[in-house]
Amino acid sequence: QLQASGGGLVQAGGSLRLSCAASGRAFSTYRMGWFRQGPGKERELVAAIAWTGGSTYYTDSVKGRFTISRDNAKNTLYLQMNSLKPEDTGVYYCAAGKPGVSLTTTRYDYWGQGTLVTVSS
Repeated sequence: QLQASGGGLVQAGGSLRLSCAASGRAFSTYRMGWFRQGPGKERELVAAIAWTGGSTYYTDSVKGRFTISRDNAKNTLYLQMNSLKPEDTGVYYCAAGKPGVSLTTTRYDYWGQGTLVTVSS
Protein backbone atom coordinates (compact mmCIF):
# COMPACT_ATOMS: atom_id res chain seq x y z
CA GLN A 1 0.00 0.00 0.00
CA LEU A 2 1.22 3.47 -0.92
CA GLN A 3 -0.04 6.64 0.75
CA ALA A 4 0.87 10.00 -0.77
CA SER A 5 0.64 13.27 1.12
CA GLY A 6 1.94 16.80 1.15
CA GLY A 7 -0.03 18.43 -1.62
CA GLY A 8 -1.64 21.81 -1.29
CA LEU A 9 -2.00 25.30 -2.66
CA VAL A 10 1.15 27.32 -3.22
CA GLN A 11 2.06 30.46 -5.11
CA ALA A 12 4.30 30.34 -8.12
CA GLY A 13 7.92 30.25 -7.04
CA GLY A 14 7.07 28.42 -3.85
CA SER A 15 7.98 24.95 -2.64
CA LEU A 16 6.25 21.79 -1.53
CA ARG A 17 7.50 18.43 -0.34
CA LEU A 18 5.49 15.36 -1.18
CA SER A 19 5.82 12.15 0.78
CA CYS A 20 4.75 8.62 -0.04
CA ALA A 21 4.61 6.11 2.80
CA ALA A 22 4.86 2.48 1.76
CA SER A 23 3.63 -0.47 3.75
CA GLY A 24 2.82 -4.14 3.32
CA ARG A 25 5.61 -5.05 0.93
CA ALA A 26 9.35 -4.80 0.66
CA PHE A 27 9.15 -1.60 -1.33
CA SER A 28 12.74 -0.90 -0.41
CA THR A 29 13.67 -3.25 -3.25
CA TYR A 30 11.37 -1.57 -5.79
CA ARG A 31 12.02 1.37 -8.06
CA MET A 32 9.74 4.22 -7.17
CA GLY A 33 8.28 7.05 -9.18
CA TRP A 34 6.14 10.15 -9.06
CA PHE A 35 3.56 10.77 -11.75
CA ARG A 36 1.29 13.74 -12.23
CA GLN A 37 -1.86 14.42 -14.15
CA GLY A 38 -2.70 18.03 -14.91
CA PRO A 39 -6.12 19.35 -15.88
CA GLY A 40 -7.00 17.98 -19.29
CA LYS A 41 -3.65 16.25 -19.61
CA GLU A 42 -2.47 12.68 -19.67
CA ARG A 43 -0.65 11.27 -16.69
CA GLU A 44 3.12 11.68 -17.04
CA LEU A 45 6.15 10.35 -15.24
CA VAL A 46 7.78 13.24 -13.39
CA ALA A 47 10.65 11.52 -11.58
CA ALA A 48 11.86 8.04 -10.72
CA ILE A 49 14.48 6.54 -8.44
CA ALA A 50 16.18 3.16 -8.32
CA TRP A 51 15.76 1.00 -5.25
CA THR A 52 19.27 1.85 -4.13
CA GLY A 53 18.64 5.56 -4.57
CA GLY A 54 21.76 5.73 -6.67
CA SER A 55 20.05 6.48 -9.97
CA THR A 56 17.34 8.98 -10.74
CA TYR A 57 15.33 10.19 -13.71
CA TYR A 58 13.53 13.51 -14.24
CA THR A 59 11.35 14.68 -17.03
CA ASP A 60 12.85 17.72 -18.73
CA SER A 61 10.30 20.21 -17.41
CA VAL A 62 11.26 19.63 -13.77
CA LYS A 63 15.02 19.18 -14.02
CA GLY A 64 16.83 21.51 -11.64
CA ARG A 65 13.65 22.22 -9.68
CA PHE A 66 12.47 18.85 -8.34
CA THR A 67 14.43 16.29 -6.34
CA ILE A 68 13.30 12.73 -5.78
CA SER A 69 14.70 10.81 -2.83
CA ARG A 70 13.89 7.84 -0.67
CA ASP A 71 14.52 6.60 2.84
CA ASN A 72 14.34 2.82 2.70
CA ALA A 73 14.64 2.52 6.47
CA LYS A 74 11.42 4.49 6.76
CA ASN A 75 9.81 3.03 3.62
CA THR A 76 9.18 6.56 2.43
CA LEU A 77 9.56 8.26 -0.93
CA TYR A 78 9.87 12.05 -1.27
CA LEU A 79 9.56 14.66 -3.96
CA GLN A 80 10.98 18.08 -3.12
CA MET A 81 9.47 20.62 -5.50
CA ASN A 82 11.02 24.08 -5.70
CA SER A 83 10.39 27.06 -7.95
CA LEU A 84 6.93 25.78 -8.65
CA LYS A 85 5.10 26.97 -11.75
CA PRO A 86 1.39 27.01 -12.56
CA GLU A 87 2.00 24.26 -15.11
CA ASP A 88 3.09 21.99 -12.26
CA THR A 89 -0.51 21.93 -11.08
CA GLY A 90 -2.06 18.48 -10.99
CA VAL A 91 -2.69 15.35 -9.01
CA TYR A 92 0.56 13.69 -8.05
CA TYR A 93 0.74 9.91 -7.64
CA CYS A 94 3.48 7.75 -6.23
CA ALA A 95 4.08 4.32 -7.67
CA ALA A 96 6.29 1.29 -7.17
CA GLY A 97 7.66 -1.01 -9.79
CA LYS A 98 9.82 -4.08 -9.87
CA PRO A 99 13.51 -3.39 -10.43
CA GLY A 100 15.53 -4.36 -13.44
CA VAL A 101 13.99 -2.04 -16.01
CA SER A 102 14.81 1.46 -17.18
CA LEU A 103 13.83 4.32 -14.90
CA THR A 104 12.17 5.98 -17.88
CA THR A 105 9.55 3.26 -18.16
CA THR A 106 6.00 4.13 -17.18
CA ARG A 107 5.20 0.54 -16.22
CA TYR A 108 4.55 0.34 -12.52
CA ASP A 109 2.93 -2.35 -10.41
CA TYR A 110 1.52 -0.53 -7.41
CA TRP A 111 -0.08 2.89 -7.14
CA GLY A 112 -0.97 5.24 -4.34
CA GLN A 113 -3.90 7.59 -4.25
CA GLY A 114 -3.14 11.05 -5.54
CA THR A 115 -2.36 14.24 -3.73
CA LEU A 116 -3.41 17.52 -5.32
CA VAL A 117 -0.88 20.25 -5.99
CA THR A 118 -2.20 23.62 -7.07
CA VAL A 119 0.20 26.39 -8.07
CA SER A 120 -1.34 29.83 -8.41
CA SER A 121 0.13 32.53 -10.59
